[in-house]
Amino acid sequence: MNTALVPQQNKKSLLATVASRFEMEPVAFLETIKQTCFPRTKDGKEATNEQVAAFLAVAQQYDLNPFTREIYAFPAKSGGIHPIVSIDGWVKIVNSHPDLDGFEFEDIVDANKLIAVTCIQHRKSRVGRPVRVTEWMNECYRETEPWKQMPSRMLRHKSFKESARYAFGFAGITDEDEAR
Repeated sequence: MNTALVPQQNKKSLLATVASRFEMEPVAFLETIKQTCFPRTKDGKEATNEQVAAFLAVAQQYDLNPFTREIYAFPAKSGGIHPIVSIDGWVKIVNSHPDLDGFEFEDIVDANKLIAVTCIQHRKSRVGRPVRVTEWMNECYRETEPWKQMPSRMLRHKSFKESARYAFGFAGITDEDEAR
């Protein structure tokens, strides 16, 4: 029997816990998640309960909403899925962290062209020792529509996400560029 979403004795299942956040019945929630948040495989198969369980565990850990695409499932080359956190999700988890004391950005420009963005994340527990991460356009740029249309914004997002990882140690989550 598939036990990935079945509760242990005297415990509420992960599925029931997350479904209750959205005031949905677990079975209806599972089907809704599979149909709206998971891409079908090339051969038409839907997500397995184990994939959904892994995805929901990450969504639950970071209090992210899959219906507003704060987190979504991205197919892994190995056949599984990657839980991808959108910029809205990253902003939510950073802003909700109790140790956050603000963040700021610095653009690095050469010959009137943006070449890098530094994000500085401040933690209350590290006064005077902010985390600074610089992301370079030539290392991050991808031939995708978002990067072609909004390269400055995408680089700012990338520096924000990477500095958040260093500042707060967020694990098990990534962005779509890395998943590719």
